[in-house]
Amino acid sequence: MLIRVFYVSTADGPQTTTVTGSILKTAQAWNARHGITGVLCQGQGVFLQVLEGDRDTVTSLYQRIAADRRHKNVEMIHCESISERRYGRWAMAHVSLSDLDPMGKIEWPEFDASSVTGLLVLARIDELIASGTVIKAADA
Repeated sequence: MLIRVFYVSTADGPQTTTVTGSILKTAQAWNARHGITGVLCQGQGVFLQVLEGDRDTVTSLYQRIAADRRHKNVEMIHCESISERRYGRWAMAHVSLSDLDPMGKIEWPEFDASSVTGLLVLARIDELIASGTVIKAADA
């Protein structure tokens, strides 16, 4: 059974290109070997990630991610069974949430993880990906 999980968390320290690059390199390699696809949106002190794959694998990965000390306040926004992947092209795409680029800026004061719907988050991630200006991805 395939599932899609997405969560939001707060960075515990600066979100440098070195840290992000390390996360992406590890995630892309591990995910490709284990059939996980998804998107990592990172910036403005926030991580927002979507994971897709086999239920057991995604659940185990989410537990490891939740325990990672590079972030805190990990909150699952949505979990659903899926019949097909939305982000199947990527082992882990990267969307930079820039404070300066209006295409990559999310107004976080308006974003409340406890009240936003899963579909709204997916729609916003899809908008960022469609802009073509903020995505860096390695093919799955």
